[in-house]
Amino acid sequence: MLIAISATFTAEAIQPGLAFWMRELGLPTEIRFAAYNQVFQELLDPTRLLARNAGGVNVVLVRFDDWAAGGAAGFVDAVRAAAGRMAVPLILVLCPGVLSPGAVEFDDEVRRGVAGLPSVYLLTAAEIAQLYPVADVHDPHGNELGRVPYTPLYFVALATALARKIHAIMAPPFKVVALDCDDTLWAGICGEDGPEGVVLDAPRRGLQEFMAERRRAGLLLALCSKNNEEDVAATFRAHPEMPLGPGDFVARRINWDSKAGNLASLAEELELGLDTIILVDDSPKEVQEVRAGAPQVLALLLPARAEEIPEYLAHVWAFDRARITEEDRRRGEMYVQRAERARGARSSASLEDFLASLQLEVKIAPMEPAQVDRVAQLTGRTNQMNATCIRRSAAEIARLSEECLTVHVTDRFGSYGLTGAIVYRVAARALVVDTFLLSCRALGRGVEHRMVARLGEIAVERGLGTVEIPFVAAQRNRPALLFLESLGATVSGGVFRMSARDAAGVRYHPSAGLPANGAEVVARTPWSAADAPVGPLAPGNMLTPLSRLRDEGVPREPGGPPHQDEWRPPARADYARMASDLRTPEQIFAALRATSRRRTSLCDIDAPRTALERDLVALWAELLNVEAVGIHENFFELGGHSLLAVQLLSRVRQIYGVDLSLEVVYSGEFMVAELAKAIELKEIEQAGGDYRELIEELDGLSDAEVRALLAEEQDAT
Repeated sequence: MLIAISATFTAEAIQPGLAFWMRELGLPTEIRFAAYNQVFQELLDPTRLLARNAGGVNVVLVRFDDWAAGGAAGFVDAVRAAAGRMAVPLILVLCPGVLSPGAVEFDDEVRRGVAGLPSVYLLTAAEIAQLYPVADVHDPHGNELGRVPYTPLYFVALATALARKIHAIMAPPFKVVALDCDDTLWAGICGEDGPEGVVLDAPRRGLQEFMAERRRAGLLLALCSKNNEEDVAATFRAHPEMPLGPGDFVARRINWDSKAGNLASLAEELELGLDTIILVDDSPKEVQEVRAGAPQVLALLLPARAEEIPEYLAHVWAFDRARITEEDRRRGEMYVQRAERARGARSSASLEDFLASLQLEVKIAPMEPAQVDRVAQLTGRTNQMNATCIRRSAAEIARLSEECLTVHVTDRFGSYGLTGAIVYRVAARALVVDTFLLSCRALGRGVEHRMVARLGEIAVERGLGTVEIPFVAAQRNRPALLFLESLGATVSGGVFRMSARDAAGVRYHPSAGLPANGAEVVARTPWSAADAPVGPLAPGNMLTPLSRLRDEGVPREPGGPPHQDEWRPPARADYARMASDLRTPEQIFAALRATSRRRTSLCDIDAPRTALERDLVALWAELLNVEAVGIHENFFELGGHSLLAVQLLSRVRQIYGVDLSLEVVYSGEFMVAELAKAIELKEIEQAGGDYRELIEELDGLSDAEVRALLAEEQDAT
C-alpha cells in the first residue's frame, strides 16, 4: 500500500510515526512525499504523485499560514477536480496554524466545500487535539529555519491521528458490540445488590453514552451477560435515567452458559461472522475464556480503575468509522423490523403466504451521487450474495466508467434501505456484469431474481443478445453460486450466460406448502448426478437455509490466489494495547524511541568529555533513532538529513537559548564535538562585550584549548 503525501510545509517529520503505526497495524506500506509546497500542482497535474497512486491513500496536509492569498475557494475547486480523477481515497488534513485573521474562515469554507465528496475524508486540528493533546504544538524556530512548523511530539500526534483515519477507511468494520451487564453497564451486581442497589456512576454513564453514540453510527448493540434475565430487566426498569434501554439491544444472551458459545449463538442469530463482534467486559476470566473459545471475537477488558473507562474506549480504534451512511444510522431500526418479519413468518402457513403478506416493493434505479458511499460499503461488506466479491472504495465507485444500478427494498414493516448493487457494461452483443450483490437481509424474497430480470430488460431495450454474470469463488459466497445455478443458464469458464429474453423473464416461485419457519432461503435447482451431495443439499431439496450455506464455503484451489473477501490486515491490530499503552503522544513517542536502531559495534566510538557533549549525544541519539553516538561521528553518515538538522537546531535553541544557522550544519564536518564548540562560542558571543577578537582567536584553537580558556574565564568570575 502506498501513502502519498503532499503538504504546504515540510512534513517529512511525520514519516517515523506513520511508519510505526503501519507496522502496528500489520499493513506493509510505502510512504512517499511530493515536492515541498506543491499542493495545487499535485491536485491538478495528472502526472504527479497523487494522481499516479493506484493502491493506498493520498494525503494533503494544509496549514493556513502557508496558504497564498485567494482564500479557500480555489483550493476547494482543486480538491473537487482531483477527487474525481483519483483512484484512491484522499485524506485532507487541516493542520493547526498560528492564530491569524482568516484561518477559522478558511477551515470552515474548506469543510463546507468538501462535504459530500465520496472519496474525500477530512481530519481537522480540533479532532487531533481532542484525541492526542500536545502542550507545545508549534516550533517557531524550526518553521523559520526550514518550514518545519511543529514540535516532534506534535508530529507524532499528527501521524497517529492520520494513521487512525487510514485504519478506519481501510479495515473491515466491526458490526456488533456485545456488552456485559454487572460492573460494565453499571456499577454493582444486580443479582446481589438488587436492581435498585446498582449505581450508574460517571464512568459507566460515559460508557453507555459512548455506546449509544456508536449505535447511532450503525453498530448493533447486544447483551451477553451471566445473569438472571429478570434481574437485568428489573435493573433497566429501576434506572430509567440510563442512556441505554432494553430497546437499544437487537439481541441478548442473558444466562449462565459459556460466553464464547453465547457469542457464537448471537452471530448465528444476526447472520454475521464472529470476527465482526466486539465483546466489552470487566471480568479478566470471561475475557480470557472468550479469547480462547472464540478467538475471532475482539474481546476487550475494561480498565480495573473505573475512572479510566471513558478514555480507554475513546482510544479503541475498532470503534472508529471513516464515514456514516443513512443505512448505518438506521441499522438498529432495521434489525427490529427484521425481528417483526420473523414473527410474521412463524404465523404464516407457508413461505408463499409469508412473502405475499410482506407486500414487498423493489426499486432498481441508476446510482445517484449521494449513494456512492453506501455502494462502496456494500462491496466491502457483502459476502454471501456477491457473485465476484470485487471490493471498491468510494473513490473507485465514483470513477466507474461502467453503469451502476442500486436496489432499494421496502415491505409493510419498513425499509431495508439500499441493499443491493449491480455494475455492468456493454461488450459486443452482451451485457456483461461486473458486480452483482445483495445484502443478506434481503435474500430469500425474490429480490435477486428481480435484479436479473432488470438486467435482461436493459439488454432487450439495447438490442443485446445475452446477459453474462461471472462467478468468482470466495470464502462465503456459495449462496450466489446456488442462485446462479438455479437460473438455468449455460456455464463456461465461470461465466453464467442467458439470452436477454430469458433473463428478462426470470421470476421467483417459492415452493407451495413449505412451512414458513422464519429462515431465509435461496432457490436452487437439483445438482447433477456427478456432483450430487448428501444430506440437506441432496437433489430435490429446492430450498436451502442460508444459515447452513454460510458454513459451506467454496474451497480454494491449492496455490490459488486468496479470496477477495478474506482481505484484512495481515494480523489484527492489538486494539487493547493501543487503547491502554499507546493512547497519549508521550506514550507513542516512547514506543517509537524503543524501536531505535542498534549499533553493530560501540567499541570504537569516542565518548563525550563534557556535560554539554553528553547532553548533545543523547539528543542526537533521540533524533537519529540510534542506540548511541560518538562525538566525532558525522551526522549525515548516521542517517541524518536536512529535516532532522532543522529539528536539531530548533531543539538546541530551546535548550541552550542560542540561535545557530544551517551554516553550522553544512560548513564542514557536522559532529557532536563541532556542535558543542559552536554552542560554546555562541554563548560567549551572547554574553556581551567586544569578543570579536576573542572569537577569531578561538576559531583557531583546538577543543582542549577552548575548554581550558573557558575554565580560566569562569575562575576569573
